[in-house]
Amino acid sequence: MKNKRLVMIPGPTPVTRPIQDQMGREVAAFGDPLFVNDYKELISDLKTMLKTEGEVFVVAGTGTMGMEMAVANTLKANDNLLIVSHGYFGDRFIEICQRKSLDVDVLASEWGKIVPVEEIEMKLKEKTYRALIVSHVDTSTGVRAPVEEIGKMVNQFEETLFIVDGVCATAGEAEYVDDMNIDVLFTGTQKAFGVPPGLAILWAGPKAMERRKSLGTIPEYYIDFDKWLPVMHDPSKYFATPAVNLVWALKESVSIIKKEGIENRYARHEKVARAMQKALESLGFTVLADPAYRATTLSNLVYPEGVDDAKFRSLLYDDGMIVAGGLGAYAGKMFRLGHMGNVDLHDLVAVMATIERALYKLGVKVELGKSVGVFMEEMLK
Repeated sequence: MKNKRLVMIPGPTPVTRPIQDQMGREVAAFGDPLFVNDYKELISDLKTMLKTEGEVFVVAGTGTMGMEMAVANTLKANDNLLIVSHGYFGDRFIEICQRKSLDVDVLASEWGKIVPVEEIEMKLKEKTYRALIVSHVDTSTGVRAPVEEIGKMVNQFEETLFIVDGVCATAGEAEYVDDMNIDVLFTGTQKAFGVPPGLAILWAGPKAMERRKSLGTIPEYYIDFDKWLPVMHDPSKYFATPAVNLVWALKESVSIIKKEGIENRYARHEKVARAMQKALESLGFTVLADPAYRATTLSNLVYPEGVDDAKFRSLLYDDGMIVAGGLGAYAGKMFRLGHMGNVDLHDLVAVMATIERALYKLGVKVELGKSVGVFMEEMLK
C-alpha cells in the first residue's frame, strides 16, 4: 500500500479540501453577478487584510509576472534602482530590471545572511534611487529580510519606493502594506495562501499609485495597472478573462485566514518553523539561514557529512514525500522544506518520521523518534 503523497516543497503547498472544492465548481461566466460579487469581496478582503489605502490587483499569472508588474508600473528606462539580494530570487530581479533599461545597483549578501539595514541606508544616500527592491523571504536561502525595519529606514528617502517580493512570505510572515511603508507588495497563490498556482496578487500603496500616474502611458499592456484598475473597482467590467475558479479558491483561502485571524496565522507559522528547525537540527542538519533571520515559511537544510542528496530525496519520494533540492552553490548540498499555508500537525509529524526513515536507510546513525519528540515538545509549549 502506497503512502499518501506529502508535497513539502516551498510551493505549491498542500491544498485543503474546501479550497479544492472551489476549484472543482462548475465554471461560471465571468460576468455572472454572483461571481462578480465574489471577486469584489475578495479584493476588499485582501485590501483590509494587509492594511492599505491603495489598491489590490488579483490577476491571472505567476509570481514572476508580479515581479514585472511591480517594476513596469513604478519605474521607467534609466531610473536608478537598488536591488537588495539575499539569494537566487533576489538575483532574478537583476535581469528583469536590466531588460527594462533601468540603472541597476545591487547589494548582495552571503547566502544565509542579510545585507545589514545600515548598509542599505548608506547606499541610498549615494544618489537618488527611484525604488528599492527586496525579497521578504528568498526561497533559495530561507532568509527573511527585516522588512519592517527597512520600511522605516526608507521612509526618509521621499523619492524611493519600497517594493517587496512577498511570494514566499505573504500570509505566512507578518506584512502590513501601509504600516510598514511598503509601496508595492506582490505574491502568488501557491505558497502561504495554500491555493493552486495561477494567480498573482499585488498590493500598491498610495505612493505607488501616484508614481504610476506620473509615468503616463507605459510600454507594457497586460500588466498595466491602468488596464486592470477599472476591473478591480468593478469586476463586472472586462479587460482580460479572470481565472474564475482560482478566484473562488483564493476567496475560500482568505475566508480560512479570516477565521484563523491573520495575527494567529503569523504566530502559528513562527511556532511551526522554530519547532521544525529545532527538530531537524537534532538529526544533524544545519539550517542555512542565520538564526536571527530565518524564515517561518520554509527551512533550507544543509546535509550532515556523508548524506547523498539524490539518494536521500529519492528515498523520501519513494516513501511518499517530496522536497526541493538546493539551488546555486548549494545544489546537492542541501534540501528545501516548505512548512507554510494550511499544512496540518499530522502531516508535519509524518514529515519528521519520513526524514528519520530516509536517514536510517542511508546508514546514518539516528535515534528513531527523536526528532518527532523534539518537534512535539516544542509544539506543546
